[in-house]
Amino acid sequence: MEKRILVWDAPTRLFHWLLAASFAGAFLTGDSERLRDIHLLLGYTVAGLIGFRLVWGLIGTRYARFRSFLFSPRELLQYLRSLAARSPRHYLGHNPAGSVAIFLLLALGLVTAATGYATYSDIGGEWLAELHESSAFAMLAVVGVHIAGVVLSSLLHRENLVRAMITGRKTGESSQSIRRSHAWLAAAMIALVAAFWVWYPSTQPVQAQAVHQQSHDDEHG
Repeated sequence: MEKRILVWDAPTRLFHWLLAASFAGAFLTGDSERLRDIHLLLGYTVAGLIGFRLVWGLIGTRYARFRSFLFSPRELLQYLRSLAARSPRHYLGHNPAGSVAIFLLLALGLVTAATGYATYSDIGGEWLAELHESSAFAMLAVVGVHIAGVVLSSLLHRENLVRAMITGRKTGESSQSIRRSHAWLAAAMIALVAAFWVWYPSTQPVQAQAVHQQSHDDEHG
């Protein structure tokens, strides 16, 4: 008998929403010199979150693990055809189309974060700055396609996937449920992110003063 069961653990859900908010904030502040520190703060947050997700994808709960949503090209094509026919196969975890979006977002997020750090550190030249911007826009495009896919799947399956990523619950058999939510880990993630957001701004005046002092020394050296 099907009922509401736990599918998404707390760390996976928190990662999802924190990544969405951090990327959105970083993207919106990317062209503002005045908001540069906020842009950097959120960029580092994106990098840290993706680092966590890569580890959790190996050791996490059943539906959070990468092996649970590794699909062949044939399976992806079959799923896309079923979407076009408005009769898609139901997946309790990520479906083949969603899995592609996830892997692309993780890869593009890493590229964007790495090139952003390199650009800020004056490493690599103008081409890295252009790659940083291009990967950010590519990531935004994938986010748009992902959102459209979530809306379409929710309508076709008559299942609110956004709510599922909030509550962690979907309709399924009791035997398919994960055993633990790992709420303690989500709480630890919140504490670490909050601590970083408090600590990072305090480092900026020191860095700015060091740059100013270096410029002064160069002028009078």
